[in-house]
Amino acid sequence: MGRREEGDEFSVLFTPWGEALIRRWYQDSIALLTQQPHIRKVAIQTNISCSLDWLAGCDLQKLGLWCAYHPGETNRDRFLEQCRKLDAAGARYSVGVVGLIEHLDEIEAIRSLLREDVYLWVNAYKRIGAYYDAEQLHRLTSVDPLFPMNNARHASMGEACQAGETVFSVDGDGEMRRCHFIKEVIGNLYAEDWRQSLLPRSCTNQTCGCHIGYVHMPKLGMSSVFGEGLLERIPQRSGMPVALPVL
Repeated sequence: MGRREEGDEFSVLFTPWGEALIRRWYQDSIALLTQQPHIRKVAIQTNISCSLDWLAGCDLQKLGLWCAYHPGETNRDRFLEQCRKLDAAGARYSVGVVGLIEHLDEIEAIRSLLREDVYLWVNAYKRIGAYYDAEQLHRLTSVDPLFPMNNARHASMGEACQAGETVFSVDGDGEMRRCHFIKEVIGNLYAEDWRQSLLPRSCTNQTCGCHIGYVHMPKLGMSSVFGEGLLERIPQRSGMPVALPVL
């Protein structure tokens, strides 16, 4: 990257296409990053199908795992066994599942089998309008109190967003974009002037419906819900709502 200045600190979220942690170079890179003094946090989306021996090389205080459970694709017992290994290692993680109607029973089952303080988030299925009925919304909100926030496309055109200011997306060539959902390149991380690319910007999309996007919109107040766990999708328990309106 371009020149790092004294006092620079970074948090990194890997959002790979496919499963990255089956590759040793991802494991080694994450472990190395967690050992760097200028790195505050490293997180990655994973289905935790890999060996977990690489955790021994990590500073676990800086590691966060965003663990996806896919009923029908992943064996439940095997997934829970991996979660128990994370528990034993002292790793911080959240668990998530796509809220498909046919998986409702399984979503409730996995919630009951996880450690109580592990946050289980549900990604709403938004490809079909009015996909859930009232009972299904109630059941999913009982599992994940933040589900109604995800089960919406938030009006974002012209709204303030920290994406492109304190948060940005970067690819392997160093091309910087404000987020995954706006394709305009704003700079390059390998350029000496990369900091000049980070400016206050309003959103140019009509709506934002993905967690890694809308959490950076100040009007939604998600920073107070997630606090230091924003990157790995682990809310502060003190910030969790008792209930949210079903949208």
